[in-house]
This record gives sequence, C-alpha cells and structure tokens, in this order.
Amino acid sequence: MPAIYALALSVGVLAVVATWLFFGPLAETDAQVWQAFIAWGAHYHCGGKLKGTRDAAICMSWGAVVGMLSVLLTNHLGALGDFNAPVAVGLGATVIVLSSKIPFLAAIPASVYGFASIAGLWLLGAAAPLGVEPVANNVTAALLPTIIAIVVGALFGIVSETLAGALTKK
Repeated sequence: MPAIYALALSVGVLAVVATWLFFGPLAETDAQVWQAFIAWGAHYHCGGKLKGTRDAAICMSWGAVVGMLSVLLTNHLGALGDFNAPVAVGLGATVIVLSSKIPFLAAIPASVYGFASIAGLWLLGAAAPLGVEPVANNVTAALLPTIIAIVVGALFGIVSETLAGALTKK
C-alpha cells in the first residue's frame, strides 16, 4: 500500500488504542491523552526511528521539569507583580535553549512541547469542577503523569512508524 495510506491507517488505528488506553487503564494515573499525542508528534518531528523516540521522550521530559520549576519559581517572584510569571517563563525558556548544548537535550522544540504540556495540565486545574482537587492544581504532582504520557506517546510514535513501514508497498 502507498506510504501515506499505510501511515494514515497505522496512526488512525493506534489513535483509537491510545485514546482507549488513557481513558481506560491509564485513567488512574492522571496522564493525559493530549500530552501523549504531542509526544507522538514530537517523535516524528525529532526524525522518527529510535532516535526520534528517545529525543522526544528525553527532551519533552526535560521541558516538563523546567516548566514545573518555572511555575514554582513564579511563586518566589511576587515582587515583580504582573511580571512574575512572564519572567519565570523567560528564565525557563533560557534554560531550555542553553541546555541544548548537551547533545541529548538538543531538540529544543521537543523541550518546549514538554514545558507546554506540564504548564497546560497545571493551568487546566483551574477548570476542575467544584469540590474536585485535580492533580493539575499541584504542579509537582503533575510531573509524573506528564512524563508517563510523554513516554507512552513517544512509544506510540515508533509503533505507528514501524506498522506503517510494514504496511507500505515495497
């Protein structure tokens, strides 16, 4: 089958599996399917194959740690008033770029995706129903679910690529 159809079939079927996984067996972990889809895309953005999986998982996880630390730093920059969060995010972005000098942290976009993933999960905590205390309200508690989603998503990237390759007409 042509490569585009093989990839479409692979990604489509595995998207069903991934969504079921996050709303079923992984639901108790608080990992989010949208974070996994970002990591899945990062796998391809990082060049695919095992290197893409590795780079997506490592850099996104690093970005999530930097994002968590940036959120925590915001609380200590109160003297900056309305600039506390922007300055904390700017410092986090600076750390991500400077850390890209380390070869296994070189995929800056994937690190940014990880930063955005934990920040998004933390910000969504404000939208929880009354009386519900989501893990997202505590950014340190959001780190493990974010990394779980990142690793699962990156693995779905390599599986979808491998399956598409097997279905492609040679």
